[in-house]
Amino acid sequence: MSLALVGPAAPPSVHVMTFNVRRRMNGVTWPPADRWSIRRPRLEALLRDERPTVLGAQEVLPDQAKAIRDALGDSYRVVGHGRHPGPRGEGCPVFYDDARLELVDWRQAALSDRPDEAGSTSWGNVIPRVFVQAGFRDRMTSKTFTVINTHLDVFSARARQRAAEELHAVISAQPSSAILLGDLNAGPTSAPWTTLVSHGVLRDAWSEADVRLSPEWGTFAGYRRPRPGRRIDAILVSPGVQVRRAAIDARPIDGGWPSDHLPVQALVTIAASKGAK
Repeated sequence: MSLALVGPAAPPSVHVMTFNVRRRMNGVTWPPADRWSIRRPRLEALLRDERPTVLGAQEVLPDQAKAIRDALGDSYRVVGHGRHPGPRGEGCPVFYDDARLELVDWRQAALSDRPDEAGSTSWGNVIPRVFVQAGFRDRMTSKTFTVINTHLDVFSARARQRAAEELHAVISAQPSSAILLGDLNAGPTSAPWTTLVSHGVLRDAWSEADVRLSPEWGTFAGYRRPRPGRRIDAILVSPGVQVRRAAIDARPIDGGWPSDHLPVQALVTIAASKGAK
């Protein structure tokens, strides 16, 4: 019996998830709830049940990327790498079910004035920030769409805002329907979020969903019992994407949580090219 909240999607639906999985921490003095050795089996169990068609993950180190892909299954592939030169360090990879989706193209770029320079920073952020963009064709429906996964800066409000402006421009230029996944480190009423949904380029999947499968939990839960609060982890969709279901999975697994963030999920249908009637 599946314990999935959304679960594997049957065509024409696509299950998308954004999840800040929290970078690996294993020090003996680190709080047990935050240790990767304890969190890893919880994350693997969640992904084996949910099997999203597309997963945009944040704070992912290379060994964590392998664990995620292995948990998802043999048909899954991943694009994206560490944000530092090399490449090395944590990244924002996009995992996808290759049996369902054909990867058409992809790129990774820095959120800075020098997007092609790995590790570059601008706008007040000390830590490099990136986005991964992947174009897909649904093998079952032949619909095409673009996924962008990102993690905005936690410290600098200016960096978050400038990054949102850059992402808005990138998505506005896409001919296909688009889905943005990410840890925005800002809530739905914030300037970055408002910028991303400006001019109708994107919509909040949570607000647009026909059905919500959970309360509106705060998504930065910090290994505590869920509480209503601010959603800083987002799924935003262009007008050509219909949102059937949305969920924030706050359920504990084996007595704890896989991350200090909660995964946000949506079951969507790619109805048409972006902007089509």
